[in-house]
Amino acid sequence: LHYDYLGEHEVKNITRPVRVYRALMDNGVVKKKDTRPPVQGSRRNLWAVGLAAVLVVVAGASIWQFFLEPAPPPPVASKLSEKADPKMMALPLPDVPSIAVLPFVNMSDDPKQEFLCDGMTEAIITALSKVPAMFVIARNSTFVYKGKPVKVKQVSEELGVRYVLEGSLQRSADRLRITVQLIDALTGHHLWAERYDRDLKDIFALQDEITLKILTGVRVKLVGGDVSMAQKDADKYYQGKQGLDCYLRIMEAGGYAQRWSKEGCNLARQILEEATSMCSEIPSGYINLGWVYHHDYFLGNTTSPQETIDKGITQAQKALAIDSKSSAGHTLLCALYGIKRDYDKAHAEGEMAVALNPSDASALALYAESLNFAGKREEAIPLLQKSMRLNPFASAGQCNIFGWTLHFTGRYEEAVSWFKKATQRAPDFLYGHLGLAATYSKMGREDEARTEAAEILRIKPNFSLDFYNKTSALKDQSDKDRVIDALRKTGLK
Repeated sequence: LHYDYLGEHEVKNITRPVRVYRALMDNGVVKKKDTRPPVQGSRRNLWAVGLAAVLVVVAGASIWQFFLEPAPPPPVASKLSEKADPKMMALPLPDVPSIAVLPFVNMSDDPKQEFLCDGMTEAIITALSKVPAMFVIARNSTFVYKGKPVKVKQVSEELGVRYVLEGSLQRSADRLRITVQLIDALTGHHLWAERYDRDLKDIFALQDEITLKILTGVRVKLVGGDVSMAQKDADKYYQGKQGLDCYLRIMEAGGYAQRWSKEGCNLARQILEEATSMCSEIPSGYINLGWVYHHDYFLGNTTSPQETIDKGITQAQKALAIDSKSSAGHTLLCALYGIKRDYDKAHAEGEMAVALNPSDASALALYAESLNFAGKREEAIPLLQKSMRLNPFASAGQCNIFGWTLHFTGRYEEAVSWFKKATQRAPDFLYGHLGLAATYSKMGREDEARTEAAEILRIKPNFSLDFYNKTSALKDQSDKDRVIDALRKTGLK
């Protein structure tokens, strides 16, 4: 079957012109137009048939437009991008294949589909990070580029990776069009580019397909098993229309929780409570809900902080009762037990999380934090170094963890560097300014210490040293006393 392109035509209720093609029969030869006069009695029937056809097209076009019109071809695999320069890398290239998966671009008219794009991106990052022979940049660092016109060269040099994955997603009703391309930043070559037109229900199988194609592209072979495949999870947890609906709700809620705001947490909690009620056997629903309670605690979005932490622990335990090998579930428990100052449990959960997924930057950082709380700083530092390499644009909280760990080992200059990163990324982050004030005080840099003390009072006018003593999760009182003495010298009371 061949086609003859007839140009773009305006169609009612569609903002963009639609490409129109004529089907050609007989090996692509257009038959001569029939010049015989039509049979008189058939004109009305022809008009009716034509009108019906137009109505069908108009009714369906708004939903199926991008599937009916041929999409532009994917980029050619031999296409060149500007090469990255290894000498300009902010961080040295790892010895194994390294990749940054950029946030998928939402090509749908509906901005609410952002959560689906983010979910697809995160799923691929998570799957790749479980492959020992791969080095995968964490979500927090690649999402810095979300919504920005960034060059592959820049991403490669700033994150210190060889490969970059770009993608876009377009959804119409229950159909998806996803375009993906893998680029070798050092050579500038596009290793491969693919376009997938699939049903929404096939999203899990598609995640696996893309993940495996990436591994093939960077010449990584799976040995002794496979990636924790999305389709396996789908078969186990997301069966049928209701299961898919729960998956989409969990993805949407995750987007709200990532905002780190009271409003975002309230929306996320409502959606997740509905999702876990509908689908009670999905671990990720409980894990996401547990993180919402964690955020509520730090945002002051609760009248009973300890009860909120206990609720979070309950959610993590529900998830682990379903899947005891969930690295994410153990990571959540590590964070929550640390807040409760249950140091032994926090340590055990962090150790388990890292054992299950050694390339999870968050698990590494939170495990290191539990070690810092318990006074085991020399053990924590290598974990933090690995975490920060996986996550060069780490969150303010993770930079703060590294800052305090270095502070307690007397590495004050390095500690200042990490505290500054924390306050640059979150200017009103109280604990980052506390770290700077205490560290400057220890270094004898009194003016800078007092400037930070003023920032602390700006952020929290009722701050007191007693407040710090009661809320600090440090196990050893002597550690708290040293911080309090340093802060007192800045004028804080």
